[in-house]
Amino acid sequence: MTTSRNGGKQNVTISLSRQLLKKAKILAARHETSISGLLAKEIEFLVGDEEAYNRAERQARAILDKGFHMGGTIRAGRDELHER
Repeated sequence: MTTSRNGGKQNVTISLSRQLLKKAKILAARHETSISGLLAKEIEFLVGDEEAYNRAERQARAILDKGFHMGGTIRAGRDELHER
């Protein structure tokens, strides 16, 4: 992995089969970008999706930890509830 001078980005080397590489080149051409551009966009999407999921999970847990008021009132005391 080498550091490039283009905005703090780094180059990454991957290994693909010849068949997959050929298909990736065609796909990149259809999207008017490079294989590198395709990979960068997909990784950005995956990372963003993961961050959104983690954020939603934290928010849901905070809501559950806070609890819900269901509108009722408890009229019996603890001892009355647990009489045998």
